[in-house]
Amino acid sequence: MHLAAHFPDPGNSTVWTDPRSRSQIDFASFEHLARTAERGLFDFLLLADGLRLPEHRGRIHDLDMAGRPESITVLNALAAVTDRLGLAATVDATFNEPYELARRLASLDHLSGGRAAWHVVTSSDDSTGENFRRGGYLDPADRRTRAAEFVATARELWDSWTPDGTPRPFSHTGQHFTIEGEFTVPRSPQVHPVVIQAGDSDEGRELAASTADVVFSRHGTLEAGRAFCADVKGRLAKYGRVPGDLLAMPGVTFVLGATDAEAQEKAAEIRRQQVSPQHAIVALERIWGRDLSSYDPDGPMPEFDPDPDRDPGPDPESTFVQGRVGAGDPSAVAAELRALSQAKGLSIRGTVIETTSRPSFIGTAQSVAAAMEEFVTSDAADGFVLVPYLVPGGLDDFVQQVVPLLQERGAFRTRYAGSTLRSHLGLGEPVWKG
Repeated sequence: MHLAAHFPDPGNSTVWTDPRSRSQIDFASFEHLARTAERGLFDFLLLADGLRLPEHRGRIHDLDMAGRPESITVLNALAAVTDRLGLAATVDATFNEPYELARRLASLDHLSGGRAAWHVVTSSDDSTGENFRRGGYLDPADRRTRAAEFVATARELWDSWTPDGTPRPFSHTGQHFTIEGEFTVPRSPQVHPVVIQAGDSDEGRELAASTADVVFSRHGTLEAGRAFCADVKGRLAKYGRVPGDLLAMPGVTFVLGATDAEAQEKAAEIRRQQVSPQHAIVALERIWGRDLSSYDPDGPMPEFDPDPDRDPGPDPESTFVQGRVGAGDPSAVAAELRALSQAKGLSIRGTVIETTSRPSFIGTAQSVAAAMEEFVTSDAADGFVLVPYLVPGGLDDFVQQVVPLLQERGAFRTRYAGSTLRSHLGLGEPVWKG
């Protein structure tokens, strides 16, 4: 089993109002979570990142904490206080350039002794584009083709130094990039930093199969996990790859208790703290395209359909609601939400909680360890990216209570076998394509 830790977004993934929560900016918080993950022998720490503060109805969305230091900068500092933990940076492929980013990631790989990873994401909104000279946004298909070419170009740059340490000129001409010159960073300890990719659409799965070492998925049941793994790994052969070349690691939360019932009660309270009454109304406003501030969050869903003239945004296939309610046409999403609300007797807030929850392991340490092992042995996942609800101490109990049980079961390592992230993940060194 592979395990990673996610330093979560500063929004409602965490309960930042909890007295035990600490700063999401101070280096001490990043260091605490990283040291805990390394003490638990985790494969890597993943830092979330964003290029614009969240907005809603024309103003900064102030229901969540906002703002975060740039991820690669933080990871360079963490390289000095950790020895084996992989260091994964979330970096946007829409508003960066291959040469500059490949150089920064190769530098991190050198400074960390071969522990760098790149979580490839794309931006779908024109508001982020306004922070950059190019402005605007790319259509979904263009975002994905740019990301695929971006990764391929970065790998060309990393391969431009020969195995014996000789630099060679590079030249790339493609749809999105035309660059040539000499790469300034020598061949790094892993040759290529590990590439992590997220996305559950058909195009996202294809991108993962063609480019990624790890796919960061979102599947909460054994059946869904098995289907996802079979599908995405079944696409590898067309790219000359085998199933072991790609690891599926869904992002999950966890809540531990002395009994399963106590853990369930605790988890329900955490979700209510994460989805406040105001959050619930904002979630619906993003779908309905209307001012719903007069609605009672603990009352019934709106009976009318979303505004047909609402601005669908740059990516009309994406909505705030994820998980069991499908994305797509706002009217269809609204109908699904109303049906769910009526079937389960849920309020607006209850419906939002029900449909935005991450896959979770909830129970005693023993039951959580058993459930996680079942996922892996059933080919529903190769491991998990844990998203704690508290920063920075939210991983402490898992490392103290669950990791020893996984080790007793023979499901998790008792020591690091190597020094690089690729060795932790069981990935071979990339074949040089000089």
